[in-house]
Amino acid sequence: MADELKRFLELIKGFDTAILVTHADNNRLHGRPMAVVDVEENGDLWFLTGEDTPKTGEIRSNDHVLVTFQDGRDRFVSITGRAELIRDRQKVDELWKESFKVWFPEGKEDPNLSLIHVRAQEGEYWDHAGANKMTYMLESVRALAAGETPRVREGEQHGRVQV
Repeated sequence: MADELKRFLELIKGFDTAILVTHADNNRLHGRPMAVVDVEENGDLWFLTGEDTPKTGEIRSNDHVLVTFQDGRDRFVSITGRAELIRDRQKVDELWKESFKVWFPEGKEDPNLSLIHVRAQEGEYWDHAGANKMTYMLESVRALAAGETPRVREGEQHGRVQV
């Protein structure tokens, strides 16, 4: 696995919430926070949703989605892909956590429960946490003094991946 893809997967597995952006009516974009249920080794994502929510209709009309993640000012990830709605009780059993009862009081047998599977196509990340934070701060000071923009280490602080 390429280093950038490995770094990308490490980053997204560190998030428990994302913003899922779909295409609403009248060419508008519609974003909402979603609990990340699972991240596959190929970058695909899984979410739970109610079958009766606006996002299910939006996905049926246009399956292109954007998923973004942010951790303060240090880590950012975006994924573009295609979403599909899945009604698979075996997959729900595999992914289910009791904490999901907050949204689905009837549990994993809730008839309104559906899965969103985002098949990742492209991803991008910016990581300025840990040692990268110190490196970025020093580079920013250097760049400011020189009247330049900071250099970013590709593959460590920033990367683009095809997934």
